[in-house]
Amino acid sequence: MDSIDRKLLELLQADAETQVAELAAQVGLSATPCWRRIQRLKEAGVIKRQVVLVDRDKVNVGVTVFVAVRTSTHSQEWFERFRAAVAAIAEVVEFYRMSGEVDYLLRVVVPDIAAYDKVYKRLIADTQLLDVSSSFAMEELKFTTALPLSYIP
Repeated sequence: MDSIDRKLLELLQADAETQVAELAAQVGLSATPCWRRIQRLKEAGVIKRQVVLVDRDKVNVGVTVFVAVRTSTHSQEWFERFRAAVAAIAEVVEFYRMSGEVDYLLRVVVPDIAAYDKVYKRLIADTQLLDVSSSFAMEELKFTTALPLSYIP
């Protein structure tokens, strides 16, 4: 991956709808070689998919809740059941297995506390959990889907 590929990734992360001709002009290529590079990045799995970012407030899920989950059970069977339960909850938009005192961290988006309470009840209904701690984001200070590209070898 060279500096042109990095620049293409930077531009596409900012706006995936940018036309190939405009991308090509910004990286100093003609359209066809630029398009080929993008296709190669897709085939290599560097570009996983292209999505639309939706304004959370305009679809009434402006409240973000970070949910820290601790469990005393660590069997594969328990994990598969928990993962399936979390996957079935559309309001959970991110789900991580963690190191340290918290076993799992979820990011949940909902319209209000009452809606979160329904999500919470669904979360605890199917799995045995030791502790569930919820923190409501008061203000979003930074949000980006763009990854830093300075670590590319």
